[in-house]
Amino acid sequence: MKFSLLSIALITGLTLDFCRPANAQFSLIGQLRTRTELRNGVGNLPVKDSPMAAFTSQRARLTFGYKWDRVTFSVAVQDVRVWGQDASSISNSDGNRLMVHEAWADLTLLNRADSTIATKAIDYLSLKIGRQELVYDDVRLLGNLDWLQQGRRFDAALLKAQHKGWVLDLGLGFNQNTDAFGVAGTYYTPTNVPTSALSTQNVTLSVPAGFIPTSGKGGAPIVANAVSTNGQNQQFKSFQMAYLTRKFKSTKFSALVFKDDFQKYRIDSIGTSAMGYVYGRRYDQSGTNSRVTYGAMLTGQAGKTTPVLWQVFAYGQSGRDRDGLQLKNAYHYGGNVMFQRGVFSVGPGYEVLSGNDDARIKSGETSRFDPLYGTPHRHWGYMDYFYVGTGSPSGGLQDAFLKFKYAGKRLTTTFDVHYFALAATTFNKMPDAAPATPISSKLGVEYDLIATYALNKFTTLEGGYAIMNGTNTLEYTKQGTMNQKDKIGTWAYLMINIRPDFLAEKK
Repeated sequence: MKFSLLSIALITGLTLDFCRPANAQFSLIGQLRTRTELRNGVGNLPVKDSPMAAFTSQRARLTFGYKWDRVTFSVAVQDVRVWGQDASSISNSDGNRLMVHEAWADLTLLNRADSTIATKAIDYLSLKIGRQELVYDDVRLLGNLDWLQQGRRFDAALLKAQHKGWVLDLGLGFNQNTDAFGVAGTYYTPTNVPTSALSTQNVTLSVPAGFIPTSGKGGAPIVANAVSTNGQNQQFKSFQMAYLTRKFKSTKFSALVFKDDFQKYRIDSIGTSAMGYVYGRRYDQSGTNSRVTYGAMLTGQAGKTTPVLWQVFAYGQSGRDRDGLQLKNAYHYGGNVMFQRGVFSVGPGYEVLSGNDDARIKSGETSRFDPLYGTPHRHWGYMDYFYVGTGSPSGGLQDAFLKFKYAGKRLTTTFDVHYFALAATTFNKMPDAAPATPISSKLGVEYDLIATYALNKFTTLEGGYAIMNGTNTLEYTKQGTMNQKDKIGTWAYLMINIRPDFLAEKK
């Protein structure tokens, strides 16, 4: 690429220094986050006697902000890569991973505090439009997925209102694959599709537009979880949302309604008997499958000498999922508390995400709750076994956990223990199993230890170690096998996060 992030930072910084209006507010924040990982069973149990994976990934991000009168403007450019992924000298054909992570503007429409905008109807109203992060509550259902180096962002418009302590956000998005001339209709292919695929006859076939290959030679998957939401790219055709919140003394109430629409598809194939076939989904059907997620959350604090932080929430889903299945009794609920004593905190929690009960589920229906576009890494174990790109058991999830925390001036450490189990009855469908035989609900126990140390104002050093003590149920519900994987998965990482403020004045 012709311009690096460092070049952009230098040019922007010099421009701001010479062209800064007296009453304008500029910000220029950089980030270099480098993470080295040792993986032996992250996301799924490892193959027996398989070697450990080791690599270093990196995010370089530059965020420019501008605020003046009635407009706030922000652009975040980032480069994400694995060390050694590119040769030391690359050609133009190799491409690059420089991308726009955010690019949005927030326009003030009404403001009671601004005498130049005369209004008494509402305290504040603004429109935020463009590529932006959606971060709400504890990022359980809507979040920026910041743990991933590439993060998550949405192309959307938000109408943001405030009045007498209430805050209401109304949002919408509408996705298309291209703006090319000659493209008719609004059909949307909801994933990044490979340009070619290997057929059943070992012949490479070009993949046409609007077709997602899901299996090829030997029935091997080509695009795993071809139409997923959490843990993948944003996959909806369109969405509409409403988020309402208010704080009552030490208690915060929030409610969310989120409707996402998925393009309908049909099962199809490409190829011929001579060349072989590639099987997949063709997105050329009229209409969408619409799903509605709704619910509320309460968070608060009680006590003074020994503060108790608490949280309860409940959500449901109705309509049809991305595959057109009717959602029946899909829910997610839970609660947790944290008891604080000085720099130490400890507390239990429990939550459930519904799944399909093999003894009751009917054809054309599903009870699986999908936690939308949140940050699973923060909630269901740092080893990312559930509701990420590696999939999750169809029987749902129960998570009973106990968390410990030490928060010093520079050093923060956390130790979490999760007991994972299925939320619904799942039958053993292995060839040697008797019909309608339930498997054990226990999935495993995960132990997560994380330590973060602030080196200076702009730099933190973070390290972690985690162990998953899994079961045959975890192997079967995630990978379809039994007694073929090691039941112990381990993971370790070391990360340095440098976030300089280029316009900060040294005191």
